[in-house]
Amino acid sequence: MAASRILTPRTYNEDFLVEADRFFAGRGEVHQTMKRLVSRLKRAKIPYLIVGGMAVNAHHYERMTKDVDALLTPKGLEQFNRLFMPKYYLPVPGFSRRFIDRKNQRGVDVLLTGLYPGSGKRGPIAFPEPTQFVHEFKSVRYVDLVNLIQLKLCARRHRDLADVVELIRYNHLDDSFLKRLHPTVRRDFIECLKEKRREDLYQARNG
Repeated sequence: MAASRILTPRTYNEDFLVEADRFFAGRGEVHQTMKRLVSRLKRAKIPYLIVGGMAVNAHHYERMTKDVDALLTPKGLEQFNRLFMPKYYLPVPGFSRRFIDRKNQRGVDVLLTGLYPGSGKRGPIAFPEPTQFVHEFKSVRYVDLVNLIQLKLCARRHRDLADVVELIRYNHLDDSFLKRLHPTVRRDFIECLKEKRREDLYQARNG
């Protein structure tokens, strides 16, 4: 029997750096999970959009993420369960729309058309149909920038608001972008825009 690898802080850091290099080169474990998922959805003709952290990367702000978020319709989720479970994915106990890629243990979270981001309470902005608001990049269908920002503003987690600040930065957005957003999220967008400008000022002062 082969000896188990002892995971020390040094080996953990080395593994993280190797995976970080692979991720930003587009060859990381999460990328592999996404590519397999997209290929299966395409073959099964299940409409989808990639949202979440991988969509953030597709819109010019590169940051690491540990899982893949896919937007499906309720019918698409039924097909996913029927065609791909448990051959390719395992369920996460206690979560009806969270799965594990059997090949590399990376997560796949399914979001549903018609449900609401954040708390899940009914609001003016719901997850759209996956046939709408498409930004296609390297043969993968991502949610477009406007709706990605709106969904993140509705979610209102610190991570999501920080993503909006960086999406503003890397897409060179300004006040003119407001007219493209739903009125209910414009105030939050303005706050993210102000935060981006504060950070820019801090960097200019401190080098």
